[in-house]
Amino acid sequence: MDSQTTTTSSRRRFLQAASVFPAIVPARVLGKSAPSNMIQLGQIGCGRIARGHDIAETIRHTDVARYVAACDLDTVRLADGKQLIEGYYAKTLGSDKAVSVKTYGNYREMLADKSIDAVLISTPDHWHAQPAIEAALAGKDVYLQKPTSLTIKEGRQMANAVKRTRRILQLGSQQRSDPAFRLASELVRNGRIGKIKEIYIGLPEDPAGPEEPEMKAPPNLNYEMWLGSTPMVYYTENRVHPQSSDIRQRYQRPGWLRCEQFGAGMITGWGVHHVDIAHWAMGVEESGPVEITADAHFPKKGLWDVHGPYHVRAKYANGAVVYMSEKYPNGLRFIGESGWIWVTRGRYNPQDVDANDHPRGNAIDASDPRMLTAGFKDGEVRLHASPKNDHHLDWLESIRTRQQPAAPAEVGHRSCSACLVSHIGMRLGRTLQWDPVKEQFLNDAEANSMLSRKQRAPYGTDYVKG
Repeated sequence: MDSQTTTTSSRRRFLQAASVFPAIVPARVLGKSAPSNMIQLGQIGCGRIARGHDIAETIRHTDVARYVAACDLDTVRLADGKQLIEGYYAKTLGSDKAVSVKTYGNYREMLADKSIDAVLISTPDHWHAQPAIEAALAGKDVYLQKPTSLTIKEGRQMANAVKRTRRILQLGSQQRSDPAFRLASELVRNGRIGKIKEIYIGLPEDPAGPEEPEMKAPPNLNYEMWLGSTPMVYYTENRVHPQSSDIRQRYQRPGWLRCEQFGAGMITGWGVHHVDIAHWAMGVEESGPVEITADAHFPKKGLWDVHGPYHVRAKYANGAVVYMSEKYPNGLRFIGESGWIWVTRGRYNPQDVDANDHPRGNAIDASDPRMLTAGFKDGEVRLHASPKNDHHLDWLESIRTRQQPAAPAEVGHRSCSACLVSHIGMRLGRTLQWDPVKEQFLNDAEANSMLSRKQRAPYGTDYVKG
């Protein structure tokens, strides 16, 4: 079960370290480092995003937390995940302090284990909101991969459940823990480029694909449950994830990312990241646009049917207009009345400047580069800074302190809902008026009918008890 992310050298080192088979011994031999004395973690979904991102960037904090359980609907991936986690601990802690990871084919059984404090949910988009709600109801804190939900209704149900249960939820919107994105947002918030007029967001797009033949679901995959709340459709490998015997091929980008049945495509897959930063910079993190005009090309045939080329114009109550398209460079360009700021993923070190105090990194730029190194005055807005610029560590620290993390549930829902509203606009191809308080379209029954999807019982947020 996956989503999408980039691969870094640190993650490669993690995978190399985890390739060792451990000698399993009882957890009690760990003494003060025993899982019972730490935040005990369960992993829901052991696919690509888990292996390369969530497990990799959480497991290294051995002084704070310890993985004790893993779950996946694919028994091959579950075995791989168990070996990965146990191998890492054996390599880094020593074989005499190895940990035995309990495995589950159904995450609800994991949630019933009262010894588990928190879970990471690294599943396909259509399996985000429901397990997050059930985890919160079970008293677990949650790290949830973006986007928060398949629909706006599901996202609202999730955010409400987290608020009601007072759990800590961190959305995997890791750009909030990146110093370049934080600096850009602080500069915009403090008026360095004047009143914001426009924000241009560049995102990738997905290609269409051919028709795919019906295949027999592999015995290692619980395909019926994998489909979850979405309609029952025939199995074909490119609808789900690779089933290669080669572990390197087994965790390539999965086909479900390109199927609208399971998500909205890049508008939410990447869009949540950048829209979240736009909201952060404008200070509208618990609101959203008031008007959407959008269009997009959708494939007319083939298995992969998420949007292709697209253009979105989203107007906010403060007068700013956010434009999104695959034609813009990947990143955000903030344009104000007196200048601009550009930010994207890449190398950035605040101390890495040339003789003229111009940043040498490629992650951030400005109409006047001096603003990037000028600092801030007392009383100016400073935004949440994650410890060591580490998004997963920020979540773990929030679990300990019970203070809100960088990307909490309501904020995550709002960045996702802005993208889902845009997707509805792309589907309808007309201007829509959106009320971000009521989370309803104005005078448009057809658009409002798209705020939710019919859920296939017994799966779905509407069937969660509690």
